[in-house]
Amino acid sequence: MAIRGKVWKFGDNIDTDQIIPARYLNTSDPNELAKHVMEDSEHGNFAKEHKKGDIILAGKNFGCGSSREHAPVAIKYAGVPVVVAKSFARIFYRNAINIGLPIVEAPEDFIDKTDHGDEIEVDLEKGVIKNLTKGFSANFKPIPPEVAEILRAGGLMNYAKDKLLKKEG
Repeated sequence: MAIRGKVWKFGDNIDTDQIIPARYLNTSDPNELAKHVMEDSEHGNFAKEHKKGDIILAGKNFGCGSSREHAPVAIKYAGVPVVVAKSFARIFYRNAINIGLPIVEAPEDFIDKTDHGDEIEVDLEKGVIKNLTKGFSANFKPIPPEVAEILRAGGLMNYAKDKLLKKEG
């Protein structure tokens, strides 16, 4: 599971209101949410200017604030294949896995040395992240096999349905 993309770099404490502002929570349409992702963040132009496959790289405590599942949904449906941060808010971490959005806690020095616009590659199962623009890499704790299965299934609900169908079949 290697993912490659251009970095959109964000700072510390990006809360769920910055990821998907509360004024858009009157819809659960994931494609509509994606149109407004990161709108109230330091890169308010993200939804309009990012390309599918671009990667969000952030500081500490990404996804803090309310426990809204809309936040990782908006990111996933915007075409972001992985979010890399120094650390994540616990509920955001769980919500991301539940909806099938890969997230990685990378070493601080890797994130500090990586700039907006750099190209990186994240190998979820090997636990290696590479900055292809600048030519350095770092290790992180690989995603556990059970979590990798959930991500491959597209989220916890799909994973559970697959398991139930195999059990019944």
